[in-house]
Amino acid sequence: MNNPLADIALRDFRPRPAVRLAAHHPARATAPVVDIHNHLGRWHDGDWRVADIPALVGLMDDCNVATIVNLDGCWSDELELNLDRYDRQYPGRFLTFARLDWTDTATAGWPERFAASIRDSARRGAKGLKLWKDIGLRVRDENGELIFLDDTRLEPVWTAIAECGLPVLVHTADPAAFFEPLDETNERLEELLEHPDWHFYGPDVPTLSRLLSALENVVAAHPSITFIGAHVGCYAEDLDWVDRMLTDYSNFFIDIAARIAELGRQPRRAKQLIERHPSRVLLGSDVSPPTAEAYATYFRFLETADEYFPYTNEDPPDTGRWNISALDLNEAQIEAVEGGNARALLAEQLVSGTPHGVGVDV
Repeated sequence: MNNPLADIALRDFRPRPAVRLAAHHPARATAPVVDIHNHLGRWHDGDWRVADIPALVGLMDDCNVATIVNLDGCWSDELELNLDRYDRQYPGRFLTFARLDWTDTATAGWPERFAASIRDSARRGAKGLKLWKDIGLRVRDENGELIFLDDTRLEPVWTAIAECGLPVLVHTADPAAFFEPLDETNERLEELLEHPDWHFYGPDVPTLSRLLSALENVVAAHPSITFIGAHVGCYAEDLDWVDRMLTDYSNFFIDIAARIAELGRQPRRAKQLIERHPSRVLLGSDVSPPTAEAYATYFRFLETADEYFPYTNEDPPDTGRWNISALDLNEAQIEAVEGGNARALLAEQLVSGTPHGVGVDV
């Protein structure tokens, strides 16, 4: 008689590792943290990501998180609301980055309007600019053509950014598996079945290499602008590529937001990347609203030598069915990645600020 478990569905298979390993759960970071990549605004679904800001500040104190960068500032009145809610209410604890209204590309003249928006956002108190993956994948111009980061019509945008001295946190492309065929070999199959709009494959979709080339072209052409490549430079699956970008372009930095699952399955190579570029790797969590549990996982990944532990409490794991191993960074590396590098990069933004209503063209 056949055992019914012989036909168990993969989605129902939940093996419990029998190996006994060390487990550390640091609730508080060794060094004061700057979370360079988070979302606290209303950009995604119209509701504030954080309802109780004093409670969030208390959580930050408990976890030794000094500052969170809010990437959801948007522009104009919405930017003002974010600045009032976070930066102005809690100086130094929050830094808000602006965005651009990419729906405006449907009408000619958008490059100049974007440049004006950036200058306006800087005057209001935005501390940087966030560019998202829709550029290259979804945003189209007035003629219905896709716009890529290296589109020459964006030069007024880069000029305005350079003039305002704003860093740019850019997320282009997505995990490599999102650009591969959706079949039994795709390691993110479960995730893509749940989110079919995250799958970018086919003749009508730009390739991953085209999107990454656009990013490199922009970084290379604008050495005076500081670029932060989100999610391990937008290509956590190929640390040789990331290493080369960091080597070739001194204006390029990376955050590790939402990619410890990728880094933790190649911990020796990931640690080597930090050793080779100790001042260019930044902690970001991309967990919104932030939780003590999520921060503890990041601290465990950076600070301990733990092996083969889950990167999330989701079951099954939200990114892929594997565990990770930690980097066991030394004290200097921990201080740099957890906050020192970001404080150096954002030194001017951390000490500067625009009082509400001062120097703002409304």
